[in-house]
Amino acid sequence: MDITELKLILKQMIIDECDKDLNPEEINDDEQLIGGRLDLDSLDALQISMWVQKNYGIRIENGPEARRALRSVESLAQLILLEAADGSTATAG
Repeated sequence: MDITELKLILKQMIIDECDKDLNPEEINDDEQLIGGRLDLDSLDALQISMWVQKNYGIRIENGPEARRALRSVESLAQLILLEAADGSTATAG
């Protein structure tokens, strides 16, 4: 999977899981997710983290690493691709 396809999947997931009335094209790759224009909160962050774990086997735990991973669609996609390249289900956090 390339990063462009993954980012589109992640944007659609954010819309679905966080009940946002948007199209994926309306979310910028580098747009702040938590507390930004999308108005995502800690519950949304938990939903995103759970979805990533369920679909990619990657745990995103609380702390500075989680804040970095959930900064934007771009940072989340980079984490998923990095973990996939490592061939592991390593923990971020």
